[in-house]
Amino acid sequence: MNLISKWVFPAILYLFVGMAHAADVVVGVPNWPTAAATSYILKVVMEEELGLNVEMQNGTNSVIFEGMDRGSIDVHPEVWLPNQQNLSDKYVKGRGTVKQSPNGILATQGMCVTKAISEKYNIKNVSDLTDPKIARLFDRNGDGLGEMWIGEPSAASGPVERVRAKSYGYDQTFTLQEVDVALHLAALDASVKSNTPYVFFCYAPQHLFTLYELVKLKEPPHNPSTWHVLQPSEDPEWLAKSNADSAWPDAYLYLHYAKSLEGRQPVATAFLRRFKLSSEQLNSISYAMAVDKLDPASFAESWVKENPNVVQSWLHD
Repeated sequence: MNLISKWVFPAILYLFVGMAHAADVVVGVPNWPTAAATSYILKVVMEEELGLNVEMQNGTNSVIFEGMDRGSIDVHPEVWLPNQQNLSDKYVKGRGTVKQSPNGILATQGMCVTKAISEKYNIKNVSDLTDPKIARLFDRNGDGLGEMWIGEPSAASGPVERVRAKSYGYDQTFTLQEVDVALHLAALDASVKSNTPYVFFCYAPQHLFTLYELVKLKEPPHNPSTWHVLQPSEDPEWLAKSNADSAWPDAYLYLHYAKSLEGRQPVATAFLRRFKLSSEQLNSISYAMAVDKLDPASFAESWVKENPNVVQSWLHD
């Protein structure tokens, strides 16, 4: 019995260690539609074109960055900057364990209502949300305050929107809600069909601007001299010490990858550095995920087959 244990247990341990390192590349899968679909597009291309074994790993932004830092995850497909600036500063600039792709996609962020509601109640500016009479139009639970969706619970946009609400003053007239995207989309769709007021954090590229007539509320241009936003992980008094009384700065979406991948998989790294999607492509991907409700894995297979020229541009200089 002791002899068997002496040889069997190390063999089992070796087997599990081997399985843990079986993948050539591990791609992180964030929990929003375009990022999930992009993750699987990366997987399909690396497996079919580069002959690599690719593993998928679900995770939040923090989990994926921590994984890239340790080397257990190799890729984050869609990092929003400045939303995840604290993670970028820590792992790209600080620890130097994560690299940023050179190809960014311009994105915009703000607060939106439907065009019909904007015109019916003359809601044009973010400052209108500080008016208690306007806010009560968005009151769905009868407590006298409006309700506003500011992002899903794990999104970095939520804390920023809380800072913006405090800075503008509509934190006094609205309840700020962080709920799952699916619940938000259902509430938005119901409000459109019933022509009732609904205000929410919006961003582009995203399918909603194709699906509905939306109006992005006006606000002062971004002022970097007064924009100072901390995340909860940076300071327990992050909200009190932060200010954001102007529009979001232009945002960019970047693929990030573990620096350790450069030595382990140089061909994959070269592909990741060439990888780029346009805003129009992301809009169509978002529509396919959220409206057509396609499975990310099967969608990616079809997308790669239908876009051979795009795929080839990622594989060759």
